[in-house]
Order: sequence, then C-alpha cells, then structure tokens
Amino acid sequence: MTGITDDGHADTPDGSTNTDPAGNAKREQILKGAGTIFLADGYEGASMSRIAQMAGVSKGTLYNHFDGKASLFSAFFEEQARCHLAPIEALSHGSEQPIRVTLIRFADMTVHLLISPMALGLHRIIVSEVEKFPHLADTFWRYGFGRTLSNLTEYLARSVALGELEIADPSLSAEQFMLMCQARIIQHRRFGLPVDDSDAAIAEFAAFTADSFLKIYEPRHQ
Repeated sequence: MTGITDDGHADTPDGSTNTDPAGNAKREQILKGAGTIFLADGYEGASMSRIAQMAGVSKGTLYNHFDGKASLFSAFFEEQARCHLAPIEALSHGSEQPIRVTLIRFADMTVHLLISPMALGLHRIIVSEVEKFPHLADTFWRYGFGRTLSNLTEYLARSVALGELEIADPSLSAEQFMLMCQARIIQHRRFGLPVDDSDAAIAEFAAFTADSFLKIYEPRHQ
C-alpha cells in the first residue's frame, strides 16, 4: 500500500507513480489543477495539498499518479509543450514551402506562443526558481527549448543538404534563429514593458527576422 512520507513523497519501493483506475481523464484533471496553482503560486509556493484541492481529488489519488511535485511539474510542462509546440514542429517536417515562408511562419508562431499568458508564467517560474530547483532547467530544456531546437536543427540541416543554405553548424544556427525570434516583442512582454504585439506587428517582425537570418546563410552565388 502506498503511503505519504513527511517530505510529501509517495513511499513506493521504487519511487514510481501508480496507475489510477480513472485513467487519463483523472490525470488530465490533476494537470489542469496543477497548472492553475503553479502559475498562481510559483513552483516553491505550490503545495501538493493545494494542487489536490484545486484538482478536486484526494491527496492519495494525486500521489497515485505523481510521486512528488517535481514529477508533477515535469508532466504539466510536457503536456503544455506537446499541445502548443506541435504546430511549430510540423513546419520543420517535410515542408515543401520555400524556406523563407517556413522561417517566417516559424517566427510568427513562436512569438504568438511565447507571449501567451501560459508561456510567460512558466518562463517566470523557471527564471526565478531555477537556482533552488535545478531540475526546472532540465524540464524546460527537455520539453521546451531543446525539443524545438532539435526540430529546427534537422530542418536547417536538410536545407543545407538541398543547397538552400550555407551553414557550418546547423545546431548553433538553429539556436541563433530561436533567440532572434525572442527579440523586441517577447523580451518586452517578459519584462512587462509596452510593445505592439498585434498580429500585424508580429507578422512584420517575423518577416524581418527570417530575412535577417537568410542574409547570413543564403548561398553566395558567383
């Protein structure tokens, strides 16, 4: 039988999560409640008791699904990434659009995603609490930035193979492009500064970002 230790972890022999009879629906219910608490209270301030209350489940049911707050946050972050990154990742898989069109769409979708309340809230949690909880950085990299970086790297490598780009290090160039996407609009929003983040402004910024990147890496024809 699974119990709860004084430090708030399930005392299963191997530390793994148990399977709840309610299945995926109950898990999604828990993740939704966890998201509300994490965004409101931060990672350190969020308690498993509060999360269970918000999710409308018992603390025992909560620990049947997740063995602690770290695994719960990772699952919540992974679920958000899976839902919201899929359209961006789809751009880099077998896209037949001209490379400029693909890069513009990538930048446009990235900006829209990262200025959403959910993304801004998660970014604040990661930045403010990563020193106390280093696993947050691993979670962010594994399910967020690193995952998108890997997909973009593959796309740029294919573009190099097709002669569309001249890039010595596709991984570094992919990271460069992702950081370029975060200039101005995203940075201003993260700091709570005024900025035009209308669809038109984002579209203009996305085109500028793609064109700037292509000026660096387009082949120099003789």
